Amino acid sequence: MTHSTGERTTLVLGGARSGKSRLAEKLAHETGLRKIYVATGAAHDDEMASRIAAHKDQRGPSWYTVEEQLDLVSVLQGECGADRVVLVDCLTLWLSNLMFADKDVVAETAQLRSVLKDLRGPCVFVSNEVGMGIVPENRLSRSFRDAQGRLNQDMAQECHQVVFVAAGLPLLLKPNSQPDIKL
Repeated sequence: MTHSTGERTTLVLGGARSGKSRLAEKLAHETGLRKIYVATGAAHDDEMASRIAAHKDQRGPSWYTVEEQLDLVSVLQGECGADRVVLVDCLTLWLSNLMFADKDVVAETAQLRSVLKDLRGPCVFVSNEVGMGIVPENRLSRSFRDAQGRLNQDMAQECHQVVFVAAGLPLLLKPNSQPDIKL
């Protein structure tokens, strides 16, 4: 069966330690294609360096890793192909990197959205759902939460498949067979 490019994009959402990265890696592995891992996190301290090392060890040598904190669009354009699957982990760290670098988040998100339809191979995106908790107490945290919510909505609109993970259990959000909600 031939798939359009849009049918090869998946967004995996969930809270911290929900199992979203594990599910995304499983989805990528099941394609049987060469696996490219795009890591958006940076080791700014020892604890983060330990997390990154643990993730690399967990994935194993069958993954090729590309580390990129800001220019996600260029990496996707260069790495996506019919013979490989790309996993981006995660959009949340990418967004925080953009904000700390004083980049135009709206423009960067628009660029990401526009490139999705032209990807030459399957791609899985991981992102945190941060809007289900308490209201952050400071302006920067509220701005980040709001930007993350908008990014997740934008990606969910563009991706063919959206999965929410809680306690390691996936819930398919899109495509779904639920009727339109009306009053």
